[in-house]
This record gives sequence, structure tokens and C-alpha cells, in this order.
Amino acid sequence: MEYTPRVRQILLVLLKQQEPISVKNLAEQITVSKRTVQRELDYINYLLKKRKLELGSKTGTGIWIQGDETSRRALLSELEGRDILDLADKETRRNRLILELLKDQEPKKLYYYSNLFGVSEATISKDMEKIEPWFHRFQLTLVRKPGYGVTLEGSEMDYRAAIREFIAGNMNTPAVDRIYDKQYETAHDEVSAEKIKDAFQLLNLEILRRVCRSFDSIRDDRIRNLTQESYTSLILHAAIAVERVKMGEIIDDKLKLADKISYGDSDYELARTLVSTLEDEFEIEIPDLEYLYVCLHIKGAKMQKSGWNDMEDMTPETQQELEELVHGMIVAYDESMAEILEADTEFVQGLLTHIRPTLVRMRNHLPIENPHLDEIREEYPLIYEKCENIRRYLRAMTGYEYPDTEIGFLAIHFGAAIVRLENERNKKRVVEVGLVCASGIGISRLMASRVQKYFGNRVHINTYGREDLTPYVLGRNDFFVSSMHIQEMEGEVLNVSPLLPESDMKRLEERVAAYETQPGKRSENNDFEMQLEKINRLSSRIREILREFHLIEVDRYLNFRGFLGEILQQITLSEGSRRMIAEALTKREEIATQVIPELGIALFHARTEGVQKVGVYACRPTGGTIFENVYFQKISCALILLVPRDEDQEENGRIVGYISESLVEDEDFLDVIRSGSEELVRDSLSKVLKRYFNRYLDQF
Repeated sequence: MEYTPRVRQILLVLLKQQEPISVKNLAEQITVSKRTVQRELDYINYLLKKRKLELGSKTGTGIWIQGDETSRRALLSELEGRDILDLADKETRRNRLILELLKDQEPKKLYYYSNLFGVSEATISKDMEKIEPWFHRFQLTLVRKPGYGVTLEGSEMDYRAAIREFIAGNMNTPAVDRIYDKQYETAHDEVSAEKIKDAFQLLNLEILRRVCRSFDSIRDDRIRNLTQESYTSLILHAAIAVERVKMGEIIDDKLKLADKISYGDSDYELARTLVSTLEDEFEIEIPDLEYLYVCLHIKGAKMQKSGWNDMEDMTPETQQELEELVHGMIVAYDESMAEILEADTEFVQGLLTHIRPTLVRMRNHLPIENPHLDEIREEYPLIYEKCENIRRYLRAMTGYEYPDTEIGFLAIHFGAAIVRLENERNKKRVVEVGLVCASGIGISRLMASRVQKYFGNRVHINTYGREDLTPYVLGRNDFFVSSMHIQEMEGEVLNVSPLLPESDMKRLEERVAAYETQPGKRSENNDFEMQLEKINRLSSRIREILREFHLIEVDRYLNFRGFLGEILQQITLSEGSRRMIAEALTKREEIATQVIPELGIALFHARTEGVQKVGVYACRPTGGTIFENVYFQKISCALILLVPRDEDQEENGRIVGYISESLVEDEDFLDVIRSGSEELVRDSLSKVLKRYFNRYLDQF
């Protein structure tokens, strides 16, 4: 039974009403005039009587449908299963008008469409004018002749292209997704009248199901490797071709496809397999030209992975020409980002893989579906806008007019590259900052503490003196901060005030922010160079120990606290440093005393922030050979070993540990420490450190 869209709407409202409804209220619900509803009532009553129902009415109350409840439910179920057109939406009505014109190439008069859509002939005539440009895109002409009606004129190939485009633009995407996901399972079961509507009215659903089943039976990795849009497009192309061939509609040879195909290549053989399978399924003979068109479709298909298409015969461009074209596309997108984007090899290779089948499609007027186009435009408007620049560039370079679907795919490629770039920028590393200061340990520590507190774990502070700036040090730090001017120094130096005011901290923030998103500059590939640098650092440290060593004499009657106070006065002038050293030595001694009567010495050692360099000091009692305070148990000498808390503290700890071991293993060294002169002690200490140095060299 035929129901116009408007009649369906009126019946649905009445069937869902439990009580009478006024004609005015009914008209408002379906957004038409009261008079329009009244004109339809007689026809509606005629339809209802065929279903053993009728239209009831009462002045001042309204209208309703009366009759058997089972008949009411059956009619409601039938109407709800149909696709209901919103007649108030001009775009929807015009889209359906395109569908009706594509469905039937027989001439139809305006009255037919007027009655079908429930609008006037003048409205249908205006709708025809609005949809005419859509057909022009496919070289189809909308012919309107008085007394003859309306029909489409154009080539068979253009007609098929229009059908495929309409289906692609109006398809039920979830259903097509299921078809693609089940390529090798039960794709044909997903094609049903309830799951795929609207656009698929252009196709015989039984043919579409059988095409899916035929494709299921072909086990070829190239089909599996097709992207979703390409696989769906191939299915639709095959279904349209089969239906048109069964109707006797054959495409002509004006494009001379035979001159563009290499017979016997892998794509041609796959096309032969696909078409032969369809011939067997439908028991028809498909012309050779259809083989070639399927082959061309395969060559223009997008693949999930590169390396599957053999398209060299279809694209005369050389690899170099394609690379130059891709370079121009990147520059056209955003010249300021071109260098960064071209450094992304994954992105560039993806564009190269994409552009070859794109040129095949453009050269041979092959459409491609892009089900995500609206989403791309909405979610990434700026990227899509920049891709419009690429459209203009490609049009100028190739002479082809690139449709929105192709620009949408380019936006996906560029969008993915931009996302990767942003992710890389967001990957932040710890910045190595070298702090160079010659103003004393107090100022150095103040500066290091302020910088570390401000930046937290964003930076790692390395403290140096001017003489520490070796090539190794320059190479391992991102930049340097210094309170003094350093001449002829390689690397970036930020000169600041020792007190680091807010203005200096802002400058530091800029440099840290810049470096933490860049790869680290430190390279450990050159092992030999690093070994030389480590050896150089160790030799410099040994020289510092020997240069700074001196013999200290203190009152032999002092207790431990007094002893620390007097020797520290001679080790450093900084009150803060003395306090930190005394605290560290005291804590170490509280754990276990280091006074060793059996050897006649004490070994007071600690790691402390009170020193910046390794310190070795020998302490003897003034005016006697032994300490008289009970705490020291009549020992002859106390050896003070201090290690700074810095990045080298482990290596420095091994040095002082070796010195301690030598006191036990080398009696001559022990004797000199207990009673020798300062020069003799320094000379003996030098021999010990030389042995350590030689042992260090042996490990390389």
C-alpha cells in the first residue's frame, strides 16, 4: 500500500494518540498548515478502511482512528519500519529528489514528484533548479520538457559515478563499518533492508549481499590490506556494475582504458579474479571493459600499508618528481613548519605512498569515499583550512580539481604529523645546567640552592670552578649560568647576578623551557674521548688533593668538639661551611668512633656540602707526640678526609677509601702520617695516589 511521506506522518501522530486531537494541533506537530491536513483526511480515511479502520471526528473535540486494536498496532508497526521523510526540511526533500531521479531513468512528470512528496509542482520545480548543479558535477544533465517530464542524460560511466557518490554521502556508516570489519567472516549477513537504508535504495540489496559473499570467498592479502573506504568503494563499484550489466547498461570506451592498463600485472590479475567470481555468482558475462575499470579502481585504492600497489605504469611521474610534489605540498601547507615536517620521515613516506594512487584517481576521474570528512572539518578546522592551500597548489601543478574527500585525507596525514610533533614537544627531559662561580662556596651554594628550589626536578645542577671547564664538561651541560664573565668559552653562558633576582630567574626559565623539549646534547658514542676526559678529571682531582693538603697542629688537650672547632678554623674561612663539616663529622663519629689506637691514628671522614673539592688534612698535637684528651686515646695523628656531595661523590669516595686502605696495608705510609714532616707526608700521599691512578687506568 502506497503512503506518501505526509500521509505517513499524519497517521503516525493519530495512531500514537490515545485521545482525539484537533486538526490545528495535528498540523502544528507535523509543521504544515491546517488546510493541508484537511486536504489529506479523505484519502487517509480511504486507506484506513482497507485496514478495517476508520477516521472518527467530532466537532469541537477533534479526530482519531477507531477500530480493532490489533489492526492499529499492525499499521503502526508497518509505518514505523518505513523511512519517514521530514517534509519541512528542504535539504532532506531535495536529497530524496536526487535519489528518486537516480533510481529511475524513465521520464516522470512534475505531478508525480509533487504527489510523492506532498508539495506543490511549483515547489518541485524550484527543487529541481537547486539540485541541478549536483548532477553537473558528474557531467549529467537534468532534462525537463513540457509534456515529456524530467529525466537524466549522460554517459553510463558518469551515471555510475553519480550513484556511487550519492551512496557514499548518504550511507549508513555503522552498517558499512560492520561489512568492512567482517570481510572474511559474514559480511553479506550485514547487508539487510533494516540495517542499510536510504542510499542503498539505489541498489538491489540481494545483489549487494551476493557481491559481499563473493568477495568473502577471495583470499587475497591485497583485498585485506585495503582501507575501509577503499574496500567499501570496491564493493559498491562491483554491485553497481553487476546491476547495470544485468540491465544491459554497458560503459563506453571513450576513456580508452585499455591503453592505460598493463595486462598481466598483479592488479590486473586480481581484477580478473574478482570479475570472474562475480560472473560465476550471477551467471552473467561481464564485458572486458568492466575488467579494466575494476583494475583501475584497484590501482587507485588506498592501502593500509605501502608496498602492495604496482602503479608505475599508471603514474608517469618518477620517484623524484613525486618527492618534489610532496615537498611542494608541505611548503604550501605551512612554509614556517616545512623544515620540521620534512624531518618526520614517517609522515613524508606516508604522503609519498598516498599521492601515487591519488594521482591515479584524479587522472581517471575515480571518486573515493571519505566517511570521516565532516568529522575532520569539525575537529581540525585549522588543519583542514591549511590543506586548502595544498588543493590550490596541486591544482596548479597537476591541472586536476581535487574534491573535498581527497583534501580530507590529506588533512588526516598532516593532522597525524602535527599530533606527533606536539607529543614530541611535550616530552620534557631534565636540563643539565652548569653553575660556574668564583665567589666562594657560600655564594655558589646560595645560587645552586635558589635555582634548584625554583625549578625542582626540571633541572640538574652541576657546580664548577673556572678551571673545571674542560671539553667534557662543556659537552655534558646544556648551558651555563655564571656570576662572572667567562672569555672565549664554547657553549651558551647566561651571566647573572650572584643573588639571582627575579629578572635573572625569568631569563633562566626561558632557557630551561627551551632546552627541556629538545634532545639532550650529551653524546656517549665516542668512548675513547670519554675515557680520556675521565682520566683528565681524575688527574685534576689528584692534583687538587696534593695542592690543598697541609699539616695542621692543634692543642693536644682538646676534646672532640674543641678539636673540630680549631682544625676547621684552619680549613675554611666560611662559618657556614665549618658548621656543615662539623655536623657531618660528628654524625659519622656518633655512628662508630674512628679513633684507632692500634694504628695510633684517627680517620675522621664524611660527605658534606661544606666543601666543593676533596680535602685531605693531617692533624698533630702541638707540643707533644700524642693527644692527651681521653677521647683520642693517646693517638699520634688524626687524618681528616672530606668528600663534597656532588655528582662525583662516588668516585671521590673511592679515592679517600683507597687512602684509608693504604694506612693498613702500607706501614711506611702509616709511619710518615704519624710522624713525618708535611713534605714527607705529601710525597708519600702522592705515591699512594699514583698507585690508585695506575689501577684506574688498568680498567680501560
